[in-house]
Parts: sequence; C-alpha cells; structure tokens
Amino acid sequence: MRIGIIGAGVAGLSTAKVLRQIGHDVIVFDRTPDVGGVWSCTRRYPGVSTQSPKAQYSLSDFPMPADYPEWPNGEQVQSYFAAYAAEFGLDEHLRLNTEVVKVRPAEGCWAVTIRDASPVPVLAERTMLFDRLVVANGVFCEPALPRYPGLEEFTAAGGRLCAGTEFHDDEEARGKHTLVVGYGKSACDVAVAISQVATSTDVIARQVLWKVPRRIAGVLNFKLLLLTRLGEALFRYRVLRGVEKFLHGPANGLRRLMINSIGSVAIRQYGLEEAGLVPRGRMEDIVKGAIGLGTEGFYEGVANGSITVHRDQTIVRLFAQDGRPRAELADGRVLPADLVVCATGFTQAVPFLDPEVEQRLLDERGNFMLYRQILPLDVPGLYFNGYNSSFLSPLNAEMAAVWIAADLAGQLPLPAPEVRRRAVVDQLAFMDVATDTHHCRGTKIIPFSMHNVDEILDDLDLNISRLVRASHWINPVNPAAYRRVMPRLLARLRQTGAGPGRYGDQASGPVRSRSADPRSVPGQTERLLERSEESGRHPGRG
Repeated sequence: MRIGIIGAGVAGLSTAKVLRQIGHDVIVFDRTPDVGGVWSCTRRYPGVSTQSPKAQYSLSDFPMPADYPEWPNGEQVQSYFAAYAAEFGLDEHLRLNTEVVKVRPAEGCWAVTIRDASPVPVLAERTMLFDRLVVANGVFCEPALPRYPGLEEFTAAGGRLCAGTEFHDDEEARGKHTLVVGYGKSACDVAVAISQVATSTDVIARQVLWKVPRRIAGVLNFKLLLLTRLGEALFRYRVLRGVEKFLHGPANGLRRLMINSIGSVAIRQYGLEEAGLVPRGRMEDIVKGAIGLGTEGFYEGVANGSITVHRDQTIVRLFAQDGRPRAELADGRVLPADLVVCATGFTQAVPFLDPEVEQRLLDERGNFMLYRQILPLDVPGLYFNGYNSSFLSPLNAEMAAVWIAADLAGQLPLPAPEVRRRAVVDQLAFMDVATDTHHCRGTKIIPFSMHNVDEILDDLDLNISRLVRASHWINPVNPAAYRRVMPRLLARLRQTGAGPGRYGDQASGPVRSRSADPRSVPGQTERLLERSEESGRHPGRG
C-alpha cells in the first residue's frame, strides 16, 4: 500500500523503516529542514540533551555511536537519526520542508494537502492520495506559550518573549536580564546555558518539582534504579501481575522506602533545604508531575548566585518601566526582563486533520482515544505513533511500528470494537489517577514504558523471552534485546503467504489497489486535480 507518514522524528522514521521492510511505499512529511523531530536544528535550545542514557535512547537494531557521551546532546541525537534514515534507505522517501496543512478522508483513501515550508517557497500547494496514514507529529509538536498582559508594551520597550524551542543560541542572552519560566528539564537546561552569559538569570517556577540525579549520590547511574522493570514496577500500574502484586501488597512499605529514599538523597545532594527548594509531597508523587532528571550545573548555579529561583510564582504581566522591559510576579515583585524564555510545556494538536475526523478521535475532555496508544476507535485507515511518550520513547515507537505493520498485514487479532473502547476508557481513567491528569491528553505513558511494550508485543505473540525480560528487572532495559522482533514478524508473513498486494486490515475497512500512483484511483483524483487547477495550485504527482 501507499502510506503517508506525518512527522520525521523517531516515531515517523521507525514507522517508515518497518513498513518499507514489508513492501509498502511510504512518504514521510516534515515541515523542518532535517529529521529528528524535537532534535531538529530548528527546535534545539542551548544545553539540551537526552534524559535517558544513550543505550536506552537507541533503536533496537541501530545503536548510538560508541564515542557518544552517556547523555548525548541535541546535535548528536539529530545526527544519529539522520544516520538511521540513511542506513535504512529512507532519505529518498523524505519530504522535508513540507508542511501538511490538511488531511481528509476521500473515498477509501486519504487526501493529504501539503505546501512548501522552506524559507523561500518555490512549490505550490498540492494534494496527494494515500491508502493509509500514520500521524507521527509527536507529543511535543507545539510549544505552549503563555499570553501575558502588556506584551505589546513590553516588546516596544525592546523585550523579547519566546518559547524554549525558539531559543537557539545562548549568545542572544549575553549581557541581558533573563527570565526562564518553568521548572522542568527544559527550563533548567536553558537556565544553566543562559546563566553563563546573561547579566541575571531568574527562574519563575509555578511549582518546584522533584528531580532525579543522573548519578544518585554522585555514583549510581539512575538507569540502574528507574530504567529497569523493577524501577517501573515501583509505580502502581492498572493491572498488577507477579512481583508487582508483592511490591504493592506485603512489600508496600519497602517499595515506598525505595522510591522516597531517592528523594532524601536528592535533597542532600542538591542542597535543596539550604536553597529553599524542597518540593512539596514525596518522591513517589513524581509520577503525578514531570519525571525529570536534574540538570548538571543547575543547583550549583543556585548555590553560587548565578541562578535565582522564584518558587511558587507566576508572571502576571509584562510591561515597560522607565523605557525598559519589566515583568511583574504574582507576589508583586518587579524584575528586569530583557528576555523571557518560556519552557512551559506543549499543546498536543493535529490541526491538519479534518474537524470531523478530529472530533471522532477525542473524548469529551479532548483526550486522544487510541487503542494501545496507536489505533483510533472510529477512524478507519488511520494510525498514530509516538503518542506513547516515555523514558524509552525510541523503543516504544519502534514496537508500535511493528504493531501497525502486523495490523496492515492482517496478522493482528484485534478484540471487538466495544472491548477496545472499554480498554481505552479504562486506561485513561487509570492515568487520570496515576498522573493526577498530567498525561498530555492521553499521550504520555511515563513511567509505564515496558508495560506498553509488553501489551503491544503480547498482542502479536512476539514478545522477547521471559529470561531476557527477567534480566531487565535488575539491569537497565536494553533496546537491542528487541532487535529480532521485526525479523520474526517478517518470517511469519513469509510463512503465511502474506506479502505485498495481499494485506488486509481488520480494523480499517477495505483496502484498495496498492498502486503507488494516486492517479489510479478512478474519479477521486480527477476531482482533486480539477479543484487544484481551479484554485491555481499544482496537484502532486505522487
């Protein structure tokens, strides 16, 4: 089949690679000039690095270079994904600098309208047709930029307000009074980078969060505690099995002690009491906010005075005073503010989808209703990947791509629609409680990365051996252990005779011709071409 993929981050690239392996024709669209999604040169802020170590942030059959540091920086991660695309022959299937502006169903296929997103557009808007569509635009696609009163006056006085993903060079802060809004990893990363060159660096934190040291007590890599199956099991999942029943039953006191002891170590290691930055609650509540690593140099900056944290505060307005840009905090304090960088999270949106389609995707609260974080309940021919954000996002995305491939090949025995709906509703209800509704509209699964992988692979009867999974209870999860999953699916497809041209989709309705040329669709394409000509646009050639 001809399959369109929206997004060239880790989810889009892994999906393209997997689907190409079983014979599909894919095209990957991304509005940025390079692959990598959040790691694109257009979105990297100074100081950005991975949260997970390089071994855990790798794809199963393509390890990161041995000379990369334990926590690669943004440029290194982008280079890694570019190398992955080249290694698996994806470059010729990429359409970079190409924005998807509209997607709508069109007589058994999908009509995707695109436009040139390069700095100097040279191509007209055009429409292409696809048998199936995978949305992989990521859960960090659009920064949430606060709307502050007085912005116009503030800007006129020379002030600048921007999102963290729009701040690309710390030299922009040299000699300036700078405010960083937020307290997640991005905010702390930016604050450290800015503090090296700015006149002042103030962090405005609505809520002070727990931070996990990269090396606990300066020695133990956090992956040995939290990136194991045991570490994940310390947090209660929707269904408890095996050791989890023991941990959340007779050993519940020990379980809580194991988690909260990390908090006690963090307080001492970071000097939080002296800095007045001990978070409220306990470390075990970290799942209800943002699970983040402590940024190297952040608390050292707080201690030496190069970074000032205003906890439990927000900016209530921006304004000008004596011709200089200022920011007023909720407690009435006024700070000089030449530059305000907002690392205040993201809004998850699919603005290109037809409104009727989008309405069928969401529940009454705007949560994405996706079975296994992949399959809409009531939109045939559409899949999502990357809507399972976790500490092990590459592995989760790669295994979701395998799940999609199996479904396209008719090798996925899906439960009845009402059973799938109940599973989605139950999962959202559980995440509401587990994360205090901080699950990004149903797209964040932290800390339950491996539960998601297990559910996906158990659906396919392709999970790795129990012995290897048992080893991951005490050792960090190794994505390389999953490198044989896709070859096993390919072998199954050969054995069953399911090959190109014979794919079916139990969840997505009938499959039309797999011809790669959209002009082979009688009637539909002609109408699309007519509309393009009438509007002065050029249709895609496919």
